Amino acid sequence: MEVKVINNSKHPLPRYQTDNSAGMDLCANIDEAVLLKPLERKLVKTGIYIELPHGYEAQIRPRSGLAIKKGITVLNTPGTIDSDYRGEIGVILVNLSNEDYLVQDGERICQMVIAKHEHISWEEVTTLAETERGAGGFGHTGK
Repeated sequence: MEVKVINNSKHPLPRYQTDNSAGMDLCANIDEAVLLKPLERKLVKTGIYIELPHGYEAQIRPRSGLAIKKGITVLNTPGTIDSDYRGEIGVILVNLSNEDYLVQDGERICQMVIAKHEHISWEEVTTLAETERGAGGFGHTGK
């Protein structure tokens, strides 16, 4: 699938790191490093604009290495970019570590997964089909 993209960043287009990667890394496109203090969140711009086909979304997700090694993650995970959005992709980063973190220009800050989605219509009913799980909630299926 081809997706139209405008790259107003100083960096190459996002790309898959391996042939089997589901997501492609997005880089920070900033004029100066962004300081994230512990528990602080900031919007970090990427310089990337996309035009997705109807029925698709871009999901913005954390990079696992950045999360485990530095405690930096994406706050609204997964963030959704709808197919009718044409603005610059921004990433809400949060520092969950106990140490300051400097986000550098060109640093890979998140990954973006393109996913198909459906629109539904509601059918109001008074009962739902029975299942083995039923109304069992969080932790209901055991360890």
